Amino acid sequence: MKITSVEVFVLGKASKDLALSSQWRPIGCRIHTDEGIYGDGEAAMAFGSGAPAAFGMICDLAKIIMGQDPLRIDYLWDMMYRTSFWGQNGGPVVFAGIAALDIALWDIKGKYFNCPIYQLLGGKHRDKLRCYASQLQLGWPDLGAEKYELAHKTEEYAQSAIKAVEDGYDAIKIDFMQNDTEKGAFHFQKKVGILSKEMLNIAEERMAAVRDAVGTKVDIIVENHSFTCANGAIQIAKIAEKYDVMCIEEPNTPSPQTSRYLKQNINITIANGERIYTRWQYAPYFADQTIQLIQPDIGNCGGITEVRKIADMAHTYDVLVQAHAFASPLSSDVAAQFEVAIPNFCIHEHAVCYRMAFNMGLTKYNRQPVDGLIEPSELPGIGNEFLQEAISKAQTYCVVK
Repeated sequence: MKITSVEVFVLGKASKDLALSSQWRPIGCRIHTDEGIYGDGEAAMAFGSGAPAAFGMICDLAKIIMGQDPLRIDYLWDMMYRTSFWGQNGGPVVFAGIAALDIALWDIKGKYFNCPIYQLLGGKHRDKLRCYASQLQLGWPDLGAEKYELAHKTEEYAQSAIKAVEDGYDAIKIDFMQNDTEKGAFHFQKKVGILSKEMLNIAEERMAAVRDAVGTKVDIIVENHSFTCANGAIQIAKIAEKYDVMCIEEPNTPSPQTSRYLKQNINITIANGERIYTRWQYAPYFADQTIQLIQPDIGNCGGITEVRKIADMAHTYDVLVQAHAFASPLSSDVAAQFEVAIPNFCIHEHAVCYRMAFNMGLTKYNRQPVDGLIEPSELPGIGNEFLQEAISKAQTYCVVK
């Protein structure tokens, strides 16, 4: 079997009602073979800046694997990593490109052997995955909603949390300092350095209200989005300790040095990883035991091939794993295939983006948790794919042969 062509596309509508830094634009690819089997993958840079770069990266990398046997996944990963020049010690754009193609190769392999990807990874460690409702500062709107319901007032944070819990979740995640108290987002400079009493009081008021609203049986994850630096992260963590939170996520810009400082001053589990790429960048955090819950994004950390190696490394240090997932529904299904097959799984992220209209109609399925639990697809490969109708309406499209 040989790779004959690769379709690359940027999907989504030009909606900017996202409370994010740019429009929603998932980047996908489809690898075709001479046996008629195809596989889909995604570069998980659907928001923020970088989608056009990831699109171009996939197009360039596709040329490297053209004509190769798609079942030689580990070899093809190494080929892309070592012959692309920028692959070695690269960042999110390079590894998002590698990830998209790698995921598509695993999809092909699952279809070739007529089994879900998790079977190729060693089989299930569990049947269902515990989920948390993610990014509730954006609200928890009904399925298919056109707009986020941004929380600004303290009671709106509590309402979002209650809605998620009523949907069956026993764990939630919130950035308590993303949104201003009236409209829009706090200016980034308000969240760096030593935080003002105003910011700390706002964060604590919201945290206290959410804990009071959901009671003591629901886990709360404090999301910082790396906006705070080490000083502010410690201030927030001291507050969070009062409310028995599960962990603090992305307390600051990831750095082995500042992580050591944080670990010495924070009595809460530290989660980080969506901005840490490859096993080489993760290694010092494991050696220093400064992150207890890693969150690599399969779609921008090198794909299933690389993240499986990272998870195995983490296991030797008793570090838990939760795959970051905030892109098209394809990424959520890839995460589920992976997480069900690893021993050190912690919890699955089900973000509010998967409830939104802009994420509907892109993929064949958009699986939602039931009572806070989700199961991986039993279909061959990922068990999901991009719809041809969505591909035909792509914002940007190319075919590499």
